[in-house]
Amino acid sequence: MPKAKVKVKIGRVVPDFTLPASDGTDFTLSDHRGKKVVIYFYPQDMTPTCTEQSCLFRDYNAEFAKHNALIVGISPDDVKSHGKFIAKYELPFLLLADTERKVCELFGVWALKKMFGREYMGVERSTFLIDEEGRLVREWRKVRLKGHIEQVLEAVKGSAPGRVSARR
Repeated sequence: MPKAKVKVKIGRVVPDFTLPASDGTDFTLSDHRGKKVVIYFYPQDMTPTCTEQSCLFRDYNAEFAKHNALIVGISPDDVKSHGKFIAKYELPFLLLADTERKVCELFGVWALKKMFGREYMGVERSTFLIDEEGRLVREWRKVRLKGHIEQVLEAVKGSAPGRVSARR
């Protein structure tokens, strides 16, 4: 299976989407204009690296909020799984259920992966920064966690409407 075509581009407004959120509401991206939105995609709730990633965002959540940034996690898990994940690790932000992988495909993170010589389709750990006007200003693909959250926070601090960067 080929990797999905990326439909989001640095400097362009991200197409609107709506997904079920962990708090029982629907999250619509355009409802959050006026705030920076940090979207991180991760493969699965309760797995070691995804837990570490989510807890790092949790630990820095107040700092992101100081800079008018909202953190949102997205995975193919359902809302019930997200609820358990949030409760166990006291995550202070929404997790969105992309069970049909439409938003994963929109961002081009549903991709062919390999583990132990086996190929399968899954979420490629990635983070995206959207500015107050809904434009994609930064992206980090194939994320490694060491120093990543700090990089995202620095980008949030330095981002302003109209200022874009394709660094990964």
